[in-house]
Amino acid sequence: MAEENASRKRVSGSEKTFQESVAQSAPLDVPCASEMLVGRLVLISVGLLAGLAGVWYFCLAAYNRRRGILALRKVEAACSHRARVLDARWIGTSRLQAHLRFAAHWFENAQVTIRLLPRPLPVQWLLSHWQNERETVTFEADLDNAPGVQMEVFRHHWLSDGDRQLMRGSRNWTVTRSQPVVLTTSNHWRQELPPIVTTLMTSRGHSLLKVRLRPDSPHLAATMDLDALSGEEAAAGFLGVLRELAVGASRSRQ
Repeated sequence: MAEENASRKRVSGSEKTFQESVAQSAPLDVPCASEMLVGRLVLISVGLLAGLAGVWYFCLAAYNRRRGILALRKVEAACSHRARVLDARWIGTSRLQAHLRFAAHWFENAQVTIRLLPRPLPVQWLLSHWQNERETVTFEADLDNAPGVQMEVFRHHWLSDGDRQLMRGSRNWTVTRSQPVVLTTSNHWRQELPPIVTTLMTSRGHSLLKVRLRPDSPHLAATMDLDALSGEEAAAGFLGVLRELAVGASRSRQ
């Protein structure tokens, strides 16, 4: 009896050991088929989004490059027989910068910067649209004679968005077409300013968004809307305004 009890205990002990080993070797958590399907769908979605983002980036980066090079060619064509492009380089995907060499007594250390919308980056593109940013062309250069004035001019258009029905219903309205108005922060109107302001008030000067003159380098900086640079004639007009500004600024030094 004692031997039978001992053999039974050994058998039961070996069975427990076998069951424990099987329990330890078995996986603790077996994922179901639905969870595996969700994981695969997530991976596929991430891959598709990454692919779409890559296609968006490369296509719109190429569009920006074509647009920037076209604008630079217009500027170069307008400067024919007066200047040539020395080099051009891209800063990111939305800014093209080029150095120009002009003939004597025109401009020194001339540089053109074409700023485009950040189309390859969707978030930045949406922000730029929300902030009403524009694509611009900025010309910077030194003059033979540094300007004797330091001024910065911004162009603004104010449009009335009142109730048109109220305006039409009343006969007490008198509409007058006024001349351009200059608002300045200077306490004294210097004699050398009228030639410069007169140039800015011409029809060609209206295309400029911003003009800066200062004694330090660069002496002259002017910015215009890229859409206004519609052709070689517009680019030539832009160059003509810059030349008139340079002449007026140089006279202010004399």
